[in-house]
Amino acid sequence: MFELKAQMYFSAAHHLLNYEGECENQHGHNWLVEVFVVGNELDKSNILIDYKVLKKELKAVLDLLDHKDINELPYFEGISPSSEMISKFIYSELKKKIKILSKVSVWETSTSCASYYEN
Repeated sequence: MFELKAQMYFSAAHHLLNYEGECENQHGHNWLVEVFVVGNELDKSNILIDYKVLKKELKAVLDLLDHKDINELPYFEGISPSSEMISKFIYSELKKKIKILSKVSVWETSTSCASYYEN
């Protein structure tokens, strides 16, 4: 089994719903997003997926979030846009294009990360 990881950043604002504390107020992050792909089959160049393709598709998804108020996006209407839900959103959107996607991790700080994957 082979696994690749690509990273990219986006910046956005959000506030948590049904939460008591500082994060219930509007604030922003520079999120680091890590995406993982896995597979057994390599192409004729012995690569699992071209990093250019993976990063292009990831950028297209992150452009939906970048420099936005995440709470105002239709996908997050009525739900708290936590890092957990942001990782699920990115996974769901990216999986439409990258079938071998295995996991998405979203870091809101250098010490705090949420991941989403399916079995």
